[in-house]
Amino acid sequence: MKSDAVTKGIQQAPHRSLFNALGMTKEEMDRPLVGIVSSYNEIVPGHMNLDKIVEAVKMGVAMAGGTPIVFPAIAVCDGIAMGHIGMKYSLVTRDLICDSTEAMALAHQFDALVMVPNCDKNVPGLLMAAARINVPTVFVSGGPMLAGHVKGEKRSLSSMFEAVGSYTAGSMSAEDVQEYEEKVCPTCGSCSGMYTANSMNCLTEVLGMGLRGNGTIPAVYSARLRLAKHAGMKVMELLEKNIRPRDIMTEKAFLNALTVDMALGCSTNSMLHLPAIAHEAGVELNVDIANEISARTPNLCHLAPAGHTYIEELNEAGGVYAVMNELNKKGLLYTDLMTVTGQTVGENIKDCVNKNTEVIRPVENPYSQTGGIAVLKGNIAPDSAVVKRSAVAPEMMKHSGPARVFDCEEDAIAAILGGRIVSGDVVVIRYEGPKGGPGMREMLNPTSAIAGMGLGSEVALITDGRFSGASRGASIGHVSPEAAVGGPIALIEEGDIIDIDINANSLNVRLTDEELAARKAKWQPREPKVTTGYLARYAKLVTGANRGAVLEI
Repeated sequence: MKSDAVTKGIQQAPHRSLFNALGMTKEEMDRPLVGIVSSYNEIVPGHMNLDKIVEAVKMGVAMAGGTPIVFPAIAVCDGIAMGHIGMKYSLVTRDLICDSTEAMALAHQFDALVMVPNCDKNVPGLLMAAARINVPTVFVSGGPMLAGHVKGEKRSLSSMFEAVGSYTAGSMSAEDVQEYEEKVCPTCGSCSGMYTANSMNCLTEVLGMGLRGNGTIPAVYSARLRLAKHAGMKVMELLEKNIRPRDIMTEKAFLNALTVDMALGCSTNSMLHLPAIAHEAGVELNVDIANEISARTPNLCHLAPAGHTYIEELNEAGGVYAVMNELNKKGLLYTDLMTVTGQTVGENIKDCVNKNTEVIRPVENPYSQTGGIAVLKGNIAPDSAVVKRSAVAPEMMKHSGPARVFDCEEDAIAAILGGRIVSGDVVVIRYEGPKGGPGMREMLNPTSAIAGMGLGSEVALITDGRFSGASRGASIGHVSPEAAVGGPIALIEEGDIIDIDINANSLNVRLTDEELAARKAKWQPREPKVTTGYLARYAKLVTGANRGAVLEI
């Protein structure tokens, strides 16, 4: 056992004296030490219930013969951080979470880990840590929020952001906005649509790192507590069998994740996080392969914001395993891969039927024959750009229009809410990438303002920043190379005509190579927006979005 380094032998007497100071008995020290990584805090709605989940995990570990020991991980609420300097601190916490978990786990020589995340960067950060530390590990999330109910219809956080745009456009009263404000987020849990948190919790199941229901059992259901107890018990089984994250998170497991990503219509942020997790697992995952996978993978789900169904309905329809079983009818998954259940993917999903063909379309009758995410390339994005194709209106799949250029999110929002963006425009927001932001802010405010003002099927938005999973419409992000390093998006000028063809995976500005070269010769790098603290260090180390925005040592 790794923990022998701190619990066994005469040289470890000082260590044991400190365990004694914790009130730990000899019997507890003789058992495997299992770290429970708790993301509980009182600022993130998706995390306010994690103390209950952690207690259930501890019970499961203890019942199975381990000694559970809790330590913390941080988490940012992307909704609360949205639209101001706080959003610069969202993506960057992914690496803080990974690094600090590595430090705690290895400094104290835990034999195994149970990760208890829920929202946005917290999930991929802990998946990265699991791959890096590589001791037996199980994930159990805090679960999704139930959908809200406004005027007889189900609603979620994206509806709230769009309501602000509707109010500005004069199509919604202040009283209506207040009703949304009070009702769209009715419980604890990760926000109820297929946003980033729920996308990553569902993909944790697909990767084989979470038990069935990890991504879909609502936070307020008692089944979530039972799941947590089983996670605690299961990690002891993995420890006995020495099944570790890198045995599970193989290249084929990541290809499975990309495939189910396409079927579910996950957040475009998955195109940042899966390569970063793979990198820590020693797997190089090039996002270019996404189009190849998308071409053969049907889109089976239109969960909010792409449609009017929510994670609670996906759970009732059979959850992630039911989606996987549909895909397996076409032989689209690798089924012989090990998972934390102790069984293979094929064994896990074989009896998981689709209980609602309106929520999970049968593979013979998909929403589309191609997947929910597309990677675009062209003279604006020589490396790549990403769009959630399943959330784009059909009339915007191919669009040409004049560029309306903004060098920060705030200026773009002011123009949108000020009525200066009109039908046909292509809003360009740049210098918001991993280095330029720094921190690659989400653009939910501008996309929601566009949708709320009734322009969602008439205006496109492209950025070297990124989008919340709650964004919908022709929202193209992750443009690489980013403006801060002289990428072509930095060279676009007001009025340039931009051509978008999502079906052809292309994104171009109508300029000759010679004109682009002439503009590049005149381009000058901007002074860094932040010169001190963690963001300044992050900006110096971070790579492009096409590589998952990982940090280079």
